[in-house]
Amino acid sequence: MNTSTIAAIATPAGRGGIGIVRLSGAQSRAMALQILTGASLSGPRHAELATLADAAGNLIDQVLVTWYAAPRSYTGEDVVEISCHGAPVALRHCLERCCDVGARLAEPGEFTLRAFTNGRIDLAQAEAVRDLIDSTTLYQARVAARQLDGSISRRLAPLKAQLLELIALLEAGIDFAEDDVDVAPEAEISRRIQPIEEGVRRVAASFAYGKLVQGGLTLAIVGRPNVGKSSLFNRLLEQDRAIVTDVAGTTRDLVSETASIEGLPVRFVDTAGIREATETVERLGIERSYQAMADADLTVVVIDLASPLTPEDEALIERAARQGRYLVAGNKADLPNLTPTALAASAVAVSALTSQGVERLRKAIVEAAAPGADAAREDGFITSLRHEQLLTESAAALRHAEAALGHGLPHEMLLLDLYAALQPIDAITGATTADDILNRIFSTFCIGK
Repeated sequence: MNTSTIAAIATPAGRGGIGIVRLSGAQSRAMALQILTGASLSGPRHAELATLADAAGNLIDQVLVTWYAAPRSYTGEDVVEISCHGAPVALRHCLERCCDVGARLAEPGEFTLRAFTNGRIDLAQAEAVRDLIDSTTLYQARVAARQLDGSISRRLAPLKAQLLELIALLEAGIDFAEDDVDVAPEAEISRRIQPIEEGVRRVAASFAYGKLVQGGLTLAIVGRPNVGKSSLFNRLLEQDRAIVTDVAGTTRDLVSETASIEGLPVRFVDTAGIREATETVERLGIERSYQAMADADLTVVVIDLASPLTPEDEALIERAARQGRYLVAGNKADLPNLTPTALAASAVAVSALTSQGVERLRKAIVEAAAPGADAAREDGFITSLRHEQLLTESAAALRHAEAALGHGLPHEMLLLDLYAALQPIDAITGATTADDILNRIFSTFCIGK
């Protein structure tokens, strides 16, 4: 694969001030010199002014060209970046000229794949490149940048080292079996397995928070008419997105908007007030409200603290509790409280009018959607479903090893489980990865990266 020189436009489609065509491979410098005039590329990491012409010698663009010599480049190969003016026609022509002199069009993710195969980054870091490009919030970008810096591999490294030490201990015990040397007693093996299994399971469990960082969550705001759902919806969004009036039943259909809470992308859904309705349009809106509750990752049931609790409030809270995670938000906390003390104490008191308690509600939403989020942020977490599945598989193999140890099975059988626990960890960092897995991962990248 690495014998060919590849080329691609590395900047987004459309017009801009600058557009970049990237070459990678042993012939990238020679090819750039063939299609550009005025540049010598005599020293790496120095930008030079050059001209790009067509095959007949007609001037097309003035460009800046930079050569990154192997192995100190993104891919670990010779890389040349040609910075053109950001006209799509100029970029396409530059790419065509690269292909005319022998370059091949890059496949999606092929630059990053070469960085992985040349040892510049591990597989977890390669996946973080895609996550960084796909980030929609600053927090997502920070998380991806930490993973690109190797945070996942560093967290797994001690666990892998402990597992390798245990495997080496058992292998030594088998080698010295003829000398009747008990190198690895059962108590010692068990003592070593347990912290590894707990550590792997803890990293896998961090995906509960990581998947929300990566994919976000949907939050449905429900309640009776005129409890302040739409006002609270606007406060959480920090914009007047939903129409708010004193007329009960103003919201007839779902209104949705996406915003960020503590870095998590959250899709807020404002719903129609739920009550007994005879009008067809309002009844359809209420049915959609119930559907939004069923589809949401978290439901916020809004009650009116300035009014006595109603059977409709109780029914909504019970329904939300049956369907999954929920919060009760007591609105109108700036008015005298008429809600029963027990429920008022368990609800997050807010005022959509004055913003009182809104920040506390945001924090409660994160904690309800992702319990243990603070610990996950502190210890580090995974954001890839692939990683979570592999670590779950590794933890299961370690549990099998403990069970085999309890049944007195020979160390040869125990080693099979330990190697089975090691392979998924290697598949995260890329030490042992099948080609089909690599193809599946890198096919999701954009061309040029």
